[in-house]
Amino acid sequence: MKTAIETIVDTYIRLNKRQALEDLRLHRQRLALDLLARRGYDFSLPLRQVEVEIAAIEAGLQRLDGIAQAA
Repeated sequence: MKTAIETIVDTYIRLNKRQALEDLRLHRQRLALDLLARRGYDFSLPLRQVEVEIAAIEAGLQRLDGIAQAA
């Protein structure tokens, strides 16, 4: 079963929405920075999840690049 972020990335790829993917990646990167800056609680688990989501988004951007090169 696909994760929510994988479904979102697949949809953006299908719709050829590169800017939406880049915006989503930027949002997740900012979220990761915010989690890193927080103190007083162990944010390692949500940080790992955000990093996994960033990796999925970056893989989607690479897929879009491959589609563009093939065309």
